[in-house]
Amino acid sequence: MTANTDHARVLARAKKLKLLILDVDGVLTDGKLFFDPLGNEYKSFHAQDGHGIKLLRQHNVEVAVISGRTSHTVALRMQSLGIQHVYQGHENKLTAFQELLLALDINPEQTAHVGDDVLDLPIMCRVGLAVAVQDANPAVRDYAHWVTKRCGGQGAVREVCDLILQAQGHFDAILNTYLTC
Repeated sequence: MTANTDHARVLARAKKLKLLILDVDGVLTDGKLFFDPLGNEYKSFHAQDGHGIKLLRQHNVEVAVISGRTSHTVALRMQSLGIQHVYQGHENKLTAFQELLLALDINPEQTAHVGDDVLDLPIMCRVGLAVAVQDANPAVRDYAHWVTKRCGGQGAVREVCDLILQAQGHFDAILNTYLTC
């Protein structure tokens, strides 16, 4: 199979999407955990990922977060991005996934999931488009339909957003709104 054929299949999967599900640590962040002496947690999020998420939502692709950990920082960032479907502290991510499907009345083929570790595999094996970030665990990369060029926390989510927008025919129009040269 050629790379063009593979890419065409990925685009065909992305064209059907109504929901993008993201892991947090290792996907929206680089996976590093920072704590100060008082136990306050700090995370770094990539601004390009945030803009890509906003563009997706403007084009009727819902975005959700399912994380095995719970973090006030994550809650604040998701609120600032307007993400309403935030599931934290779900080591069994499949339960949250099934709740999302019911709440949004969509089927698994209309969803994508971006993951980096084996906790993400139960969802990745069920979605229409399974994506691994570049620095994902090798087992996760093996089960992905597509692997980003960028690492988690370094704009990988933006790559996924752009791919979906391209597949659904929105990317060029979005780009043209920014071109004034």
